[in-house]
Amino acid sequence: MALTPATIKPSKGAKKTNKRLGRGNASGKGTYSARGLKGQRSRSGGKSGNQLRGFKSSLQKVPKLRGFKSITPKKQTVTLFTLDRIATEKDVVSPAFLEKKGIIKKAGVGVKIVATGEITKKLQIKDCLLSKGALEKIEKAGGKVQF
Repeated sequence: MALTPATIKPSKGAKKTNKRLGRGNASGKGTYSARGLKGQRSRSGGKSGNQLRGFKSSLQKVPKLRGFKSITPKKQTVTLFTLDRIATEKDVVSPAFLEKKGIIKKAGVGVKIVATGEITKKLQIKDCLLSKGALEKIEKAGGKVQF
């Protein structure tokens, strides 16, 4: 048998035949056509979609969403302990320097240096945000900060 468009058929069980309603009593789905007796749902257009019954109470249980999430990324934090460990004397610490050392992922996002730990080296900090404590500790160690 040649394979032509006329001979192609769907695989067995792929197509389901519809329930044939209202085709006489002998079919088993005649007279009321599986709709029961009288009433709104027995008539055409009587079956509407799902009704939201008792929905308000379940809606009230869901907590309200408050506030918002900022789309601007947060600055990456670097501690003084980390700077003391990776930097040498009189290094210029910038976001690009920290990215090259593998401390931060992206230099473009920005860096904030926090005062966790101590610093003993004279470092030059450039293009980084600092906490007040970190600024005091860096200046106390003899370092400089450029904004």
